[in-house]
Amino acid sequence: MKILYYDCFSGISGDMNLGAMIDLGVGKEYLINELSKLNLDSEYEIRIRRENKKGIDGTKVDVILKNKHDHSHDHHDHTHSHSHSHAHRNLKDIEYIINSSSLNENVKKLSIDMFRKIAQAEAKVHGKSLYEVHFHEVGAVDSIVDIVGAAICIDYLKVDKIMASHVQLGGGFVKCAHGLIPVPAPATVEILKGIPIKSGIAPFETTTPTGAAILAVNVDEFTDEMNFTIEKIGYGIGSRDLKIPNVLRVYIARENEEKKTESNSYIKQYILETNIDDMNPEIYSYIEEKLFDKGALDVFKTPIIMKKGRIAVKLSVLVREKDIKAIQEVIFKETTSIGIRKYEVEKIMLERDFSKVSTNYGEVTVKNSYYKGEKIKFKPEYEDCRRLAVENNIPIGEIYKEVYNKIGGASNDK
Repeated sequence: MKILYYDCFSGISGDMNLGAMIDLGVGKEYLINELSKLNLDSEYEIRIRRENKKGIDGTKVDVILKNKHDHSHDHHDHTHSHSHSHAHRNLKDIEYIINSSSLNENVKKLSIDMFRKIAQAEAKVHGKSLYEVHFHEVGAVDSIVDIVGAAICIDYLKVDKIMASHVQLGGGFVKCAHGLIPVPAPATVEILKGIPIKSGIAPFETTTPTGAAILAVNVDEFTDEMNFTIEKIGYGIGSRDLKIPNVLRVYIARENEEKKTESNSYIKQYILETNIDDMNPEIYSYIEEKLFDKGALDVFKTPIIMKKGRIAVKLSVLVREKDIKAIQEVIFKETTSIGIRKYEVEKIMLERDFSKVSTNYGEVTVKNSYYKGEKIKFKPEYEDCRRLAVENNIPIGEIYKEVYNKIGGASNDK
C-alpha cells in the first residue's frame, strides 16, 4: 500500500505543503499548468526555489500577488491579514472559479471540500452563515493557489492512504484583522477538532487554517507511529526562523509486511444501504452522480423482492468514515428512503500501482495488481481508452488490443 505521510513537527501552512510536494517529486511545470486552468494567472505568480533552514535543504514556494506594492510575502501572517487590490471572494465565488475550470473532478471535489472546511470554521467562529463569510484569507488568491495546488498534488501522487503525525500548532499571539488573537487561531482549532495536536514549540503560529484544512480533509489516520518503509522524502520550507527548522517533512512510504496478510491491504470502510420500492427509476443515475460527488467509493443497486411480493431496489453505497454524514444527507434528501442501514466492512485489496503505456494512438494509464509482490494482473484505464477511441475514430477494442500487445511480453514474464 502506497502511503503519503505528513510529518508536522513544525506545523503546516499552504506554502510549506506546496514546497514539500514539489520536493517529493510533483512536477513544477505540471503544478503551474494545472493551476492555470483556474484562469487567475493575471493575479499571481509562483516562485519556486531551493532554500536551507537550519541546515535542512528543501523547496520554498512563494505565491506573489501581482499589482501589490509590497512583494514580501509571509504566509503565516497572510492567513489573518491581507491588504491587497484583489476583491475578497466568498465561498460562492470560489466554488464558481473551481467548478468552471477544466481541472479534473477529483481535484475540484478535494479543493471545494478544503474551502468548505475553512468556511465552516470561519462561519462558526464569527457567528455567521456559510455563504455570508467574506474571509480575509480564503478569498485571497494565494489561498486559492495553496488549496487547489494541494488538491492537484494529492491527485497527482495517487496514493492509497494519507497519514499524518500529531499536528504542532505553535504558541503566542498572531495579528489578524480584529487585533491580536491567541495561537492557535480560533478557526485553526475549529478545523482540527477531533485531530491530535501539540502546541508550544515556538511562540508563533506554526499551523495556519489553510494547513489545518489540507490535513483535516485528506488525512485518513493521525499517528506518530511510523510503521512503514520510506521510499521518498520531501521538505517544504516555511517562512519562520525558529529554534527548530521551520519545515514540513513528507514521505512516500510502503506499509510494512507484518501488518498485512499475504501482502494484501486491509482497509476499514462502511456500507450504507436502503430498500426503495416507491421511486421513479429515472432518478437513480442522478442520485448516483451526487453520491460519487460526495465521496462514495462505489454505488450499486440490487433488485430485491420485499414483503407482500413488492419488487424493489436495494441501494448500497461504499464509503469512508469521514464521508458518512454527507452520503446519508444525499440519500435522505434525494431518495424516498426513510431509513438507512450502516455496517462496517473490511476490504481486502491487492497491492496496486499505475504505469503508462505508449500506443500508436496515444498514452494509456494501466493499473497493475500484485499478490505477494508478484504482478498477477493489469488493466488499461477505461477513460483513457475511451478518449483515444473517440479521438482516433476507431473501435475501443482496438485500443485495448494495442495495450495488451505492448504489455503482453512483460505481463507473462513472471
